Amino acid sequence: MPQDVIYKTPEQIEKMRRAGGLVHEALRRCRAACRPGVTTAEINAEAQRVIDETPGAVGLFKNYPAPSPRTPAFPAVTCISINEEVVHGIPGDRVIREGDLVSVDCGIRIDGWCGDSATTIMVGNVSAEDRRLCEVTEHVLRIAIENIRPGRRWSQVAQRMQDYAERAGMGVVRDFVGHGIGQSMHESPKVPNFVSDDLLRHDILLKPGLVLAVEPMCCLGTDRVKVLKDGWTVVTADKKAAAHYEHTIAVTDSGCTVLTDGSDGKNG
Repeated sequence: MPQDVIYKTPEQIEKMRRAGGLVHEALRRCRAACRPGVTTAEINAEAQRVIDETPGAVGLFKNYPAPSPRTPAFPAVTCISINEEVVHGIPGDRVIREGDLVSVDCGIRIDGWCGDSATTIMVGNVSAEDRRLCEVTEHVLRIAIENIRPGRRWSQVAQRMQDYAERAGMGVVRDFVGHGIGQSMHESPKVPNFVSDDLLRHDILLKPGLVLAVEPMCCLGTDRVKVLKDGWTVVTADKKAAAHYEHTIAVTDSGCTVLTDGSDGKNG
């Protein structure tokens, strides 16, 4: 786990808040568009519109290189993952149905600084277990926000996140984790939502100026996942539903501030 962390000044964090505000707006429009009968390409177009309307804004996901050299670069400005899809779903002609869980992930850069956030949308009348999955996963992210403060180790936060999810009976995805973020979407350190031997060996001391994209992914069943033949879409191994929530969060002198919640930060 590399530790070449780049700390940000308060002025740089406010620039990241602008990027985060654009991501928040993109997800707001995606959420408003997400209803039965709409395709995932149409939802992606709402986020693209936010980028197109903002001079200098760039979608971070579009043309992102694939993990495999045989796989094309990612073709859209959002990842849209449905039901058993955990992350990295490719928008296209799939039609949203009543009861779907639709996870939308978006990243935007403006003035050289990045924001990254995700949410899971419950479409219409979802099952009770799917609703609980979303509520638990969103609360796991809230636990991180409530516990990030200078002087703590990330393992202390991650342990609280993991304990809550697992006590609720949810699988905690291990193959994909959060990350540092700044002028690049993916910076050091890696930010797991669970405690591992690797994290304990290379723990992260939370200091003011550290900015993290924290993104818990929980599942109704196993935490094991696999990648589909498209080279991008990640699904649960048992085909049970998954949820994904993410915020870009900056450590401050007194705690932390969320850069992707649409606020000005003056009360956080």
